[in-house]
Amino acid sequence: MDITGILIAAGVIGGVGILVGVLLGRASRVFHVEENETEIAVREALPGNNCGGCGFPGCDGLAKAIAEGKAPVNACPVGGPAVAEKIAEILGGAEDQPTEQMRAFVHCKGDCDKVRDVYEYVGPRTCSIAVNTPNGGPKACKYGCLGFGECASVCDFGAISLIDGIAVVDPDKCVACGLCVKACPRGLISLVPKEKEHHISCSSKDKGLDVKKVCSAGCLACTMCVKQCPVEAIHMEGNQPVIDYSKCVNCGACAVKCPVKCISGLETVKEEAKK
Repeated sequence: MDITGILIAAGVIGGVGILVGVLLGRASRVFHVEENETEIAVREALPGNNCGGCGFPGCDGLAKAIAEGKAPVNACPVGGPAVAEKIAEILGGAEDQPTEQMRAFVHCKGDCDKVRDVYEYVGPRTCSIAVNTPNGGPKACKYGCLGFGECASVCDFGAISLIDGIAVVDPDKCVACGLCVKACPRGLISLVPKEKEHHISCSSKDKGLDVKKVCSAGCLACTMCVKQCPVEAIHMEGNQPVIDYSKCVNCGACAVKCPVKCISGLETVKEEAKK
């Protein structure tokens, strides 16, 4: 190729490069998205676990929602009050949101010693599959923890252990991300206020005599806890006692009077989690 050809090729390549540069420049102006400084600051304040426990697609999604006023400052269960306060400062302190810490709790005490198996289970060791087998699983109680640990497998913080055939949450490790709540096919796990010390450790909907046949630690629906509560924080929904945490004063009268000890105190849960 002679010098003329080389110069022409170089000119063409240079021209194409200039054209592409111009087009990219115009495209960047057309498709430019203004960065929201508030959203960036909120994102930096979030812990970055991207667990989805807030109900949004990761920390980026939550930061955007908070910045747009579509989510409260305390929407991050992992960050807790400290992060909520920091985000409130970023928003100018105008948000006055409650920052009560939560933790997960398994509403079942039916371990291997308290609930018998009605058959030998053979199959994948996952709760979501076992729950579709006869009786809803091998344990005699069709409401209790299946003990295959699907909740533990989704916990990124090592807060759930399988102890004697049931899941137990370590309240000191739990960050209330809520993934275990979603994972349990029987709906046995809920987020409860961390400062509250007593919780119902049974989810059976059966009458007392039927419960006693399958579990020695199951609630008998005797209503003793309801009668003993001095602030009327417990009521019955069918055969299940339910605690209204907004009224509970941590007196422990319900746990003391429960004949089968199916109301667990915080210290009891901690001891079980350390086994």
